[in-house]
Amino acid sequence: MDDSPDYLGRFAPSPTGALHFGSLFVAFSSWLMARCRQGRWLIRMEDLDPPREVPGAACDQLRTLAAFGLLSDDAVLWQRDRHAVYQSALQRLLARNQAFECHCSRTDLADQGGVHRRCKPGTRRPDPAIRLRVPDGTRIQFDDSIQGAQTQNVAKEVGDFVLRRSDRLWAYQLAVVVDDAAQGITDVVRGADLLDSTPRQILLQRLLNLPAIRYAHLPLVLDAQGRKLSKSSTSLPVDPRAPVPALRTVWSMLGQAPEHLPSGNDLAAVLQAAVASIEPKRIPKVLLPSVNISQR
Repeated sequence: MDDSPDYLGRFAPSPTGALHFGSLFVAFSSWLMARCRQGRWLIRMEDLDPPREVPGAACDQLRTLAAFGLLSDDAVLWQRDRHAVYQSALQRLLARNQAFECHCSRTDLADQGGVHRRCKPGTRRPDPAIRLRVPDGTRIQFDDSIQGAQTQNVAKEVGDFVLRRSDRLWAYQLAVVVDDAAQGITDVVRGADLLDSTPRQILLQRLLNLPAIRYAHLPLVLDAQGRKLSKSSTSLPVDPRAPVPALRTVWSMLGQAPEHLPSGNDLAAVLQAAVASIEPKRIPKVLLPSVNISQR
């Protein structure tokens, strides 16, 4: 990652439940990467999927982040307020024939191996999705500052991907690209579960003439069975009443030396020491499953 003072990072949770340890791991890591480069850090609430949202979860997440000393440097951006902006970006792609209405069903896609390359002839639906038209041979390459060089044949491995769903909800890929550009994000630090989404987002950035972004994908925090915490029964909420022990755990999992943090439970002192001594090159690509995550 660049050492520019213009560094602007972000953390973008979805309000589908309380903040668990995996989310704290990403939030603290992205905050650290911004602070150690004298940059700014924002919070964006990705609240575009009402059927999956838990009432009150968004505000609870923000309170928990504040209890850990992780405060946005600007007003929180709520995606629920930005439908017109997403529609404008979509219209630009449709007008240039870079996006199209898709009437294919899930069964149709299953017959094509789950990768959309052309619509099934004659199929019509009253609620079509809108997909990006991915030209044959489209390959995206980028260098991830943690995971290294990445290459994806988007046409072959992903196909024409959804921008607006058939239920008229916005797809993550379009919303995240539009909002990163609108907020001026320069660096994205997030979990490695989103690594294979990055080529799609880079492709969209190029088609919409948006600035390029630097990426760092953190190793996933897993439970003892090797499952991602958000899919695990051990994804218990972090305790905002005792932030320092959890932050120490994150620090160690990032490959950092425990002795660089002061003893005791002074949150401000721990955060200050972490910013001063973080060594990004020590962050591992992969974490081993932990049996103790549920207790952090």
